[in-house]
Amino acid sequence: MAPVPDSLLRILEIPDPAKASLSTAGLGSGFTSTGAIRATVPSPDGHGEEERRYFVKTSADGKAAGEMFRGEYESLNAIATSVPGFCPRALAWGPLEEGNGKSFFLATEFLDLGVSGRRGESLAQRLGKLHSTPAPVDQETGRRRFGFPVPTFCGDTKQPNRYCDSWADFYANERLLTILATSETRNGLDAGLRDMVERTARVVVPALLGDRHLGYDRSGHGEGITPVVVHGDLWCGNADRGRIVGSGRKADEEAGDVVYDPSACYGHSEFDLGIMKMFGGFGGAFFTDYHKMVPKTEPVDEYDDRVRLYELYHHLNHLAIFGAGYKSGAVAIMQKLLRKYGN
Repeated sequence: MAPVPDSLLRILEIPDPAKASLSTAGLGSGFTSTGAIRATVPSPDGHGEEERRYFVKTSADGKAAGEMFRGEYESLNAIATSVPGFCPRALAWGPLEEGNGKSFFLATEFLDLGVSGRRGESLAQRLGKLHSTPAPVDQETGRRRFGFPVPTFCGDTKQPNRYCDSWADFYANERLLTILATSETRNGLDAGLRDMVERTARVVVPALLGDRHLGYDRSGHGEGITPVVVHGDLWCGNADRGRIVGSGRKADEEAGDVVYDPSACYGHSEFDLGIMKMFGGFGGAFFTDYHKMVPKTEPVDEYDDRVRLYELYHHLNHLAIFGAGYKSGAVAIMQKLLRKYGN
């Protein structure tokens, strides 16, 4: 156990440093250092004391760390606002005074994973609720739009999330072409890959996700799609059974299936299914139960191709992060889609 940094004590309003401790045992997160704070604080009614628990991420990566934690802060709270208890609420983010201007932190409620007892709501139920809840209205335009108020990071790659009225425009520009540029910066120019990604963005994306196409059946009946909060990085390693503990919010502490490490935006519900299919681990029963709550978007016969198109982004993102081993998967998806929709 280690003492809690003074800046975190103040931000989390922990009055007595002697009654707070920081542990890093058994915790981990791919791109940051992590720890858990356990503190005894006065009860809200002023009579006695109660325990609080917090999860903390830190990074000394300067401005990039600050941007990453701000994005995760907004992502967690977007999900928790729509479906309380589905993920921990973010409590604070900012610079660590002890870090000479280079270290930043993110503090959230504590998520106890792998808990036993009553089953609680399933991932299909909670994700279905999330994907059935319209995204907030954009304050500047008074419309629901595709995007997000701040940049987010999927792994360590930045997603600007600039607002668009068209989901096809957002996906082509803010996902496919943006991650292509990031990959080229890190791995060098690949003219063949660039040509395929640009053709996919220019031809396949409008064919599958176009404004007067997605959300309409073959007879032209429909209402398009409404932006919802999507997790953005929902592989099986970012979901588990658990519950929030020591938050002071009893209503949020029911055990059930939970998610974490989001990279959210306001998008099409099926976007989350791309990475879920890519890495597997969810099983057919999940998709059956999920689609009882969130029916496949029209045209239903293009569902598999849309999910494949959404999976493409994550192959390209892994190419940007980890290198050439993920190129073949991205190319195979684009070849299949370009053969079908490229003429």
